[in-house]
Amino acid sequence: MYLGLDLGTSSLKALLIDGKQTIVGSASAPLSVERPHPGWSEQDPDSWITATKAALAELAKTHAAELAKVRGIGLSGHMHGATTIDKHGKVIRPCILWNDTRSYREAAKLDADPQFRRLTGNIVFPGFTAPKLIWMAANEPEAFSRVARVLLPKDYLRLWLSGEAISEMSDSAGTSWLDVGKRDWDDGLLTATGLDRSQMPALVEGSDRAGALRAEAASDLGLPAGIPIAGGAGDNAASACGMGTVADGQAFASLGTSGVLFAANNRYLPNPDSAVHAFCHALPGTWHQMGVILSATDSLNWLSGITSTEPSALTAELGATLVAPGSVLFLPYLSGERTPHNDAAIRGVFAGLGHESDRVAMTRAVVEGVAFAFRDSLEALAQAGTSLSRVTAIGGGSRSGYWIEALATVLGLPIDIPEGGDFGAAFGAARLGLIAAESADPFSVCTPPATARTIDPNSDHSAAFDEAYLKYRALYPAIRGAMS
Repeated sequence: MYLGLDLGTSSLKALLIDGKQTIVGSASAPLSVERPHPGWSEQDPDSWITATKAALAELAKTHAAELAKVRGIGLSGHMHGATTIDKHGKVIRPCILWNDTRSYREAAKLDADPQFRRLTGNIVFPGFTAPKLIWMAANEPEAFSRVARVLLPKDYLRLWLSGEAISEMSDSAGTSWLDVGKRDWDDGLLTATGLDRSQMPALVEGSDRAGALRAEAASDLGLPAGIPIAGGAGDNAASACGMGTVADGQAFASLGTSGVLFAANNRYLPNPDSAVHAFCHALPGTWHQMGVILSATDSLNWLSGITSTEPSALTAELGATLVAPGSVLFLPYLSGERTPHNDAAIRGVFAGLGHESDRVAMTRAVVEGVAFAFRDSLEALAQAGTSLSRVTAIGGGSRSGYWIEALATVLGLPIDIPEGGDFGAAFGAARLGLIAAESADPFSVCTPPATARTIDPNSDHSAAFDEAYLKYRALYPAIRGAMS
């Protein structure tokens, strides 16, 4: 048996697979996010440990015998979070999460230093780890002075599991401290943020062994001690391992809380001016590119809260047949936006509202607006040298046939829906645990799932969606100054 632990923003998921990669069982435990000020997003790292214990306890109720046979553990987690540890191994302050935008000024300052884009291959986004430490130094100097180690969220969980401070390439590529081409920390980038290599974890590949389960943690979780723990991956790279998106040209679109258009590469293809992320993949000798939307299904969740209507009910009201875009446009920038704007200050907008604009019109605008944001990412990937012929859809939003047909039409690409199953980050993490424990070939393990069906672009409405996309593109520059 092999265990994948996926530390998400809203829950910790534990997933168990056997040697044939069949899912045996899974369980999860909820997590909460604190927002003490506008633009802030924090989480208590010790809640991750509590959630891990709870998820394993739940899984043990039905799969205790299988858990006793676990031979490898893989980790996945939300990226970019600044988890600061003192010399005693204690957490200094709540983790500043990936969708926290307080350090946008610090990010801009670092981004103006040419070495950051040159070495990392990326814009220094406000959500990345490095500017958060600059913010700490300026606003919480006493706390910053005690930083002995900076860990990414899943690697803090590893520290508790194994007692070792280790990270891997895919997650570390999102810190702004990694030379992404060389796959190593860069001393100059660390110095520019008042840190040094001693405060960073050791680095391994995601499929390598990275510690073993210590006896005390094993006892708490009901697992055998000494189980090897894989390097693991950041959540999107882990999802790619779960989806088998590891070969050059393969791609997926994740319609989750955030939205991701992910393309695997067999070489390093940076183009930071396009606001596309160019990161290391979880497997050796591979990289990937991502366009990132900060509020994908989160936009629908927001509308759900405003209208007191479940998200699934909102999309059901759209019907089964795709229609041409209406007069209402929506920019899904509820938390700012990354690709292609790198704008932490921008906020969401409805445009074209009239007396006739009802809930259905607003839902359709949200669905279309998120699809247009994915089109922005597709255009940015093209600027970065990547051309896609099809994508696979994952995430909660992929359950809406209307949304997927709209997305296929906006992208002009067929979208594959995988056969029923869980191919997300927890499954990818379990696969990495298997690879590390058995020294298996990563590319033989990380294969794509079978396709249940393919949704093609709707040619009857392609021209109308292209026209609406141009109007969507014109909205951002029109409102940018008012939001600054």
